[in-house]
Amino acid sequence: MIGLSVAVARFVEALFWAIFRVAGTVAMAVVLGLAVLALVGVFARRWVRHRRRR
Repeated sequence: MIGLSVAVARFVEALFWAIFRVAGTVAMAVVLGLAVLALVGVFARRWVRHRRRR
């Protein structure tokens, strides 16, 4: 009976870490996407301002 309990505990722990890994990957993708979007916005603003001056 103890072996089954240990097996269940290890399964739950592995599931917990797998969920954390996926959540971390998704969070990193979102952060990188927002950073790229911010950079594109800054460069687009500069480009539009530069075109208006000419």
